[in-house]
Amino acid sequence: MERIQIQTKGNSEVMDITGEVKGIVKRKGVDSGICVIFTRHTTTGITINENESGLKSDILTFLNELIPKRGGYAHDRVDNNAHSHLRSVVLGSSVTIPVEGGDLALGTWQSILFIECDGPRKREACVNVIDG
Repeated sequence: MERIQIQTKGNSEVMDITGEVKGIVKRKGVDSGICVIFTRHTTTGITINENESGLKSDILTFLNELIPKRGGYAHDRVDNNAHSHLRSVVLGSSVTIPVEGGDLALGTWQSILFIECDGPRKREACVNVIDG
């Protein structure tokens, strides 16, 4: 397993990590198998979608409207970031992508997006490439 170090810059942010993941797949030399990408944080998410600036803005707007910052959440009495944890629940913490011909079998417009919900922070994504 390898780890990608990510330094987020904003409180909420969508970052494309496809290039870093593809580099790991290439270094591993796996021709056919799967690649699992996992975030080790409870206030981030991983998803697959188009890496287009308007869509990335829409994702953040959607999350802000779906789970507002000030929602009267019980966890806010402790850390005041319940909205970030709840957004992470909606996003999910991992994705699995087939590896074919030594590369990720992503569709034309698909990218691996790391979503920060409680930044800025130093983050880490784990990447495991499994032969098979």
